[in-house]
Formats: sequence, structure tokens, C-alpha cells
Amino acid sequence: MKVIEHYEEATEPLISFEIIPPKRGGSVKVIFDSLDQIVEKVHPPFIDVTYHAAESHVEEQKDGTLKRVIRRKRPGTIGLCAAILHRYNIDPVPHLICEGFTKEESEDALIELNYLGIHNVLAIRGDNNGNQVPMHGSGTSNKYAIDLVRQIQDMNRGDYLEDIVNAQKTDFCIGVAGYPEKHFEAPNLDWDIQRLKEKVDAGADYVVTQMFFDNEAYFSFVEKCRDNGINVPIVPGLKILRTPGHLKTLPRYFHLNLPDELTSEVDANPDNVEQIGVEWAKKQSLELIENGAPGIHYYIMGNPGSAIDVIDYLQKK
Repeated sequence: MKVIEHYEEATEPLISFEIIPPKRGGSVKVIFDSLDQIVEKVHPPFIDVTYHAAESHVEEQKDGTLKRVIRRKRPGTIGLCAAILHRYNIDPVPHLICEGFTKEESEDALIELNYLGIHNVLAIRGDNNGNQVPMHGSGTSNKYAIDLVRQIQDMNRGDYLEDIVNAQKTDFCIGVAGYPEKHFEAPNLDWDIQRLKEKVDAGADYVVTQMFFDNEAYFSFVEKCRDNGINVPIVPGLKILRTPGHLKTLPRYFHLNLPDELTSEVDANPDNVEQIGVEWAKKQSLELIENGAPGIHYYIMGNPGSAIDVIDYLQKK
């Protein structure tokens, strides 16, 4: 099923997850062990799998010379999505990103997904650290997520990058990202919401938010989106605080605000940070559901334990 169909047919808020592929050479068993724990507790309607571009590095060779190498540190998104679909009968949602991929590479990925019977994608620009490069070819890339949304919608109409007679139409459901505290490059939230509306008008079917720890940011964001004519599902994305280091790394990398109440509690009890994070997520999740959120999307990456504790709590309510 398409993600949007899951939301349209849901009789209660949906619980979904996002995971990250193993590092190059890593074992997929770690992923399956995590998913086994999740499926035992709750059978999610869909699971997101992140996508990663190749990066360029200069490495010293044995003879002392320097060589530029291009390598994807986390390949395997499409293969992992196929495994999730057939092993668990859960709809996978692969991320597609602009940074580090040509339009041709994006088209190839979409063709592969279509062959596999995977009809959901999350279209995002991706972070730019300056090292991402396409693995093959030298074609142009989609600059922004809206450009990728348009490319996917073109394929849904049977329009490919080159003229193809009797080209097969794809049927992708498209998710995009939203930022309750605005994207860090946006001058203000209202401007950012206008960019989100453009993505929805271009064909995005639903929105998943960046992680946040203050529910008021989400509620205000949804209200502003509705006022601006964005009427698709807006799914809150949550990450559970697990280490004291998250107090620094999450704001630095995701440009979000951590409430004073949460940071003060962690500072006072750093040895109990994981339990503090779980309790905070329990309150967040329950309040979001009680106030009409269509579901909760947990960013668990490779560690489902804390999220399972939160889901245990919600199932007893």
C-alpha cells in the first residue's frame, strides 16, 4: 500500500520508524534483529530507510602517493527495502536525496524500486558537507527537494529524462520533510512553510517532520501549514534522547531547540539520561496522539529499545 493510503484508512494513529543501512561491509543481521524486536511489539505499516550519497576523499596509498577515492559508506538502501517488503510484509519507504546524485541516477533508482513493487519514497534535498559526489556520470542533479518531487511526478505521468515510446507510468507516493522550527537555511518559518506548500502543490502526498522535543513547535507548525493551504497529513517525527552528548550533537546537526526542563533534568542526572529520554518521549507521544496527530514516526536508526519502551506505554493507555 501507499503511505497516504495507510493514513487514509487508519482507524487509530499509526506508529512508524526510520532506520539507517549498515556501514559498508557491515552485517544486515543487526538490522533484522532490530526489526524483529519492532515487529514483535507492533507491526508498523511502513518503515523508512535512509539513503546516502558517495563521498570523495583523498587517501594516502602504500607508495606514499595521494589518490582521490569515491565511496558510499552506507550502500544498500534499495536492497534493504526489498528485504523489508518480502521478509516482513511491511511497506518500505526509501529516501531519495538530491545531494550527490544526478537526475539519471535518481531515475535509475526509481526504476529499480518500481520493478521491486516499492511505490513509496521520501524526497529530500539531503545535507551538503561538500564531499558528496555522484557515483556515475556527470549529469546535473536536482538542486532542491521540489525538483526531485517534480521528477518523480514526471515519471508517474510516464515522462522520463529521455523520450521513450510507450514508457511505463510509475505510481509513487511521495513524502517530503517539514521543519517545525524551520530549516536552518530558511530566513524564517513563514518563508519555510511557503517552500513546503510548493512541494505539496508539486505533488507531495504527506509530510514527515524533522525531530523536535517541544510539542508546541509541532502544533504551531501544523496550524500555520493549515492556514497556508497545506492539507496533507503532517506526521510528527520523534527521536528519543539517549546520551548526555545528545544535548550538544542534536542541536548542532539538526538545528533544533531542546527545552530547558529536559536539559536541566539531564544535567542533574546524567547517569539516567536514557530513562529521562524515554519518559520525555512518552509524554510527547501521548500528547501528540491525544491532540490529533495522525501517528508518530520514530527515528530509531539502529536502536529500537527506547522506542519499544515508549510504545509499551502507549499501548497500555
